[in-house]
Amino acid sequence: MGNLASRELQLIRSQFAFPLRDRTVTNNAASTQPPLAVFELLRDLSETYENVHRGQSDASIRTTEMFEASFDTIAAWINAPSRRTLSMHRSTTEAINAAMYSLMADFRDGDNVVTTLMEHNSNYVPWYALCREILPRFGLRVECRLARFDHETGELDLEHLASLVDARTKLVCCTGGSNFLGTKPPLDSVRAIADAGGYAQPDGRRGALLLVDGAQRFASSRVDVQAMDADFVAFSFHKLLAPFGVGVLYAKETLRESLPPFLYGGDMIAEGRVFPDRVEYNELPWKYSAGTPNILGVIASAQTLRLIVDMVGADAERAWFRTDDPISSAAVDAAMGIVAGHAASLTQQALEELSAIDGLHVYGVPRGRERTPLVAFNVDGHSPFDIARALNAQGVESRAGCHCATLAHHDLAIDPPASCRVSFTLYNTPEDVDRVVEAVRQAVDTPERFVAAPAPSGAPHPLEGVAERI
Repeated sequence: MGNLASRELQLIRSQFAFPLRDRTVTNNAASTQPPLAVFELLRDLSETYENVHRGQSDASIRTTEMFEASFDTIAAWINAPSRRTLSMHRSTTEAINAAMYSLMADFRDGDNVVTTLMEHNSNYVPWYALCREILPRFGLRVECRLARFDHETGELDLEHLASLVDARTKLVCCTGGSNFLGTKPPLDSVRAIADAGGYAQPDGRRGALLLVDGAQRFASSRVDVQAMDADFVAFSFHKLLAPFGVGVLYAKETLRESLPPFLYGGDMIAEGRVFPDRVEYNELPWKYSAGTPNILGVIASAQTLRLIVDMVGADAERAWFRTDDPISSAAVDAAMGIVAGHAASLTQQALEELSAIDGLHVYGVPRGRERTPLVAFNVDGHSPFDIARALNAQGVESRAGCHCATLAHHDLAIDPPASCRVSFTLYNTPEDVDRVVEAVRQAVDTPERFVAAPAPSGAPHPLEGVAERI
């Protein structure tokens, strides 16, 4: 499946604010732009704004219904068995930390965690901290091991990964899609390697647990957690057109039932079940929902998923946005198939055109192979930060830095550990790719034009006219 037709793209882009500013938004691997209809929804929800689960007002009851239905939408979107497997957090990072803290007391002296050199810092630093800073304070020695990747192709070295997993490997952590190399590791193979270690889990199961950082995979392809067979999957909605502030941790229900919560307090406690000698926890999934959650953010995130189905015309029979009806697997499959195919086509176009620029080196997965919809590159003799600033001066939004994939940049001996990255999603066009490539050419051929470029004068305030637009 390739690019969306020009007319379809024009209709999709008309539902966002950024084209009004003539922005070329190509930093989507970091965060995407929310549709105007989602901001409109948030405004409408504010008219009956109330807390959930404990109120008797009509507003509280209706808000609770929408909040709980959002869990069902999200579960259906990733083919989770039920809402009982989900917990909501502020981000993918917090979701991974939630898994770490829930698992912390299960580790035994001599255990190890295996992750990879291609991980986002959020799927390495928590495990580093657990092994090097937290557990040693309790007298426990737990090792953190790192699997290599192929420097030419960006592919995970499965043989090396397998050599690191043994009978004391409690947990394997792996990205579902690299935000630097573009790699989508074969998670079925990773699952098999984790199982083969034979670790004796507390529930009697043999094999390492598998945690997948699904942030980039969720944004660019259909995620089926049951087919993936991961024990934990973390992702966030701001990479798929929703506002900031909501991340998700999926965990198998057996783990949800047996593990302790990450946070303790209101709402994760069974109603009236706090005593001097015991505390009884709420039923799933609310056992993992301490305190007042980001209610509107969760509702808006789930509704954004429904809006995507409508936006791409994935279901000709009906509209899904602003409903709580159980969403069909066929609609999700079709919608994410369109998103994935369009983003993949743009990414291959960018790879082909950027590779024609002298001295430009692209990292990770080569042209013609499946990758996350991003291109990270450096140009000989040019700072990636200077290139990103030069692109910005030409109206193209990219990103320079290590993209929180610091281990991989060091492993590739990139000095300084940084690259420039462009990334694509549903609302990008082939013309956006052309603008990116031309802007890079200009940055390389005439860098003096962009040295200390002044900020544009007379730019309108970011909030000017927002009320009229939404």
